[in-house]
Amino acid sequence: MPAHIPDILDLAIAEDIGAGDITAKWFTLPGSQACAEIVAREPACLAGSQVAAEIFHRVDRSLQVEVNMPDGTALEKGDVVITVQGATASILTAERTALNFIQRLSGVATMAHRFVEAVRGTNAVILDTRKTTPGLRLLEKAAVVAGGARNHRIGLHDMFMVKDNHLAAGLSADTLQKMISAARAANPGVRVELEADTLEQAKSFFCMQGVDVILLDNMSLADMREAVRLCPANIQLEASGGVNLQTVRQIAETGVHLISVGSVTHSARAIDFALDFCLRPLH
Repeated sequence: MPAHIPDILDLAIAEDIGAGDITAKWFTLPGSQACAEIVAREPACLAGSQVAAEIFHRVDRSLQVEVNMPDGTALEKGDVVITVQGATASILTAERTALNFIQRLSGVATMAHRFVEAVRGTNAVILDTRKTTPGLRLLEKAAVVAGGARNHRIGLHDMFMVKDNHLAAGLSADTLQKMISAARAANPGVRVELEADTLEQAKSFFCMQGVDVILLDNMSLADMREAVRLCPANIQLEASGGVNLQTVRQIAETGVHLISVGSVTHSARAIDFALDFCLRPLH
């Protein structure tokens, strides 16, 4: 688990518990023990199971928590994802925060999986973006992978991505080429991506040295197909803008290599999970 994630989990627990769970304190029997299960209420792609388990442990280290299915599992309604045993009050205190994480992250994984399935049979790869919940990026990007898609850059630090606003000052082709060469020389192994708003701009980028990916932003299907036809073998093309489950197949069929989809993180619907107490005896 990345170093800062435990802090995020502690913050999530703290904002819910505050000075203490007064309901669990006054409305559970002292010493009461129970068994409970987190159950899927609808079909989904699972993500966040280990995060939810860690929430229970952070609330009460004595709780026995078993993750029954790994992230990436295709869930059916009624599947038991996590089983937890121990102090009734602790289970109740951890319940909502654990559910919040698994619902959110499974929603991301499920959305990513739908896009992956929509382009199955083509050569296009579905990518996420940086349109993530602040502080939860690494968890959401892990959920994207659980859904079968891939991560784009993690942040501003691990890939050069020269977008329209970087080019707004009207850099000449010679100046841009010098910048690319200098950036690559100082950062060997770091990929360079340029954003093109028009087919003509993409064509001009094809001639540049040191470019790994060209982003075709909000281009028509016809322009994308032409860009694919003209693209050198050493460059990948990424489509972005106007991508949804109704359009992604047509975009993939143009022959682009990559399709970035912001909605897999920023618009994913939370999946319905519930915590049910078991009727069977503890063991």
